[in-house]
Amino acid sequence: MPSPPSSARLALMLLALLSAFALSQAFRTVTSILAPSLQAEFALTGRALGAFAGLFGLSFGVAQLLMGIGVDVYGIRRTVLTAFSLAIAGALVSALAPSYGWLMAGQLLIGVGCSPAFLASTLFVARHFPAERFAFFSGVSMGVGGIGLIMTGTPLAWVVQHTGWRVGFFVLAGLSVASWLTIWWTVHEPPAAYASQAPRERWGRALWRMVSLLALPHTWGIVLLGMTGYAAFLALRGLWLGPLLIERFDFTLVQSGHVALVLSLIALFTPGVFGRFDPGVRRRRRWITAVATLMAGLFVLLAFLSGPAAALAVIVLMGLLSGYGVLQYADVRASYPSELTGRALSLYTMAMFLGVALVQWASGMVAAWAAEQGWEPYRAVLLAIGAWLALAAQAFRWLPASPLLAPRR
Repeated sequence: MPSPPSSARLALMLLALLSAFALSQAFRTVTSILAPSLQAEFALTGRALGAFAGLFGLSFGVAQLLMGIGVDVYGIRRTVLTAFSLAIAGALVSALAPSYGWLMAGQLLIGVGCSPAFLASTLFVARHFPAERFAFFSGVSMGVGGIGLIMTGTPLAWVVQHTGWRVGFFVLAGLSVASWLTIWWTVHEPPAAYASQAPRERWGRALWRMVSLLALPHTWGIVLLGMTGYAAFLALRGLWLGPLLIERFDFTLVQSGHVALVLSLIALFTPGVFGRFDPGVRRRRRWITAVATLMAGLFVLLAFLSGPAAALAVIVLMGLLSGYGVLQYADVRASYPSELTGRALSLYTMAMFLGVALVQWASGMVAAWAAEQGWEPYRAVLLAIGAWLALAAQAFRWLPASPLLAPRR
């Protein structure tokens, strides 16, 4: 039997996969910086802007189902390289888009292309690193992926302000090509004899096993909060942050980019911190519920703040708390037997990004409705997101937990 890869080799392969995840993070948050330019060039309403931002999450989430199976059937390397080619194509289509329709087509390709990026990294950690360190290594992975958020802070804001939004997409396309080549050169999965002795599963059977997870009662609490927790913060960071700071507090585009950069720097460390202090199986769900409820309250508070200093303090606090999402991944891993781990993580990731699409689309609808009523749209959006997150947190708390999390007698 071939010897398994060394720890250094595994770390190098993980970093290569995380480069695609970092670009995925950049693509999903770029709307916050591009929004004013896109609204000006294509005369977009809040509803259209929300649909544009939400299409990434929708296409990402729908494709997640197939990517989760593809990773198991064809392997991580082949799945990521095939899909990420679409993200490169989508970035080029977006950069050259002559109309809103073409812009949406580019966003669709980008969402599908990025869909296996974090799933592949998470499954790589689950397969090749100790189970008791899963939360920590997943947190570190999310932190490394946060480099993509830095790109869509001050650096990209400066590029967009001085050269236009199209150049921003060209820059992301070039970085994506570099990531694709890195993965092609670096990531070579262990031989089948080492990776798994199980026969390759047929697509129909694999799809049925994933869908069957929804028949388990404890899946629903996980899915409902999964659709809301990350989506709520990303709706702020990836869509409404720039417009909120510019229109409510008279920030410039670059100044709003500075705030996005601060949140991105925070995102490098907070998932690892939450992973490091993971309270373990018995207390983890209480932590998740408490932090999600606190985040909901901060959205409500931000809705009523009129001073920029107080608003910035709340936004930074939200960034510090946003790393709790890594505990949700650890909860998913602990809630299912090992043979269902890949399917469960894929289903959870799909729920996350369908939630991103739903929250961003719905928040655009709320903004448009509020404007029609003569209300400030950002207050209505923040209140709606806060209410949604509070309800999801309570659903997670009261719906059944996995029997695997029950105390041992």
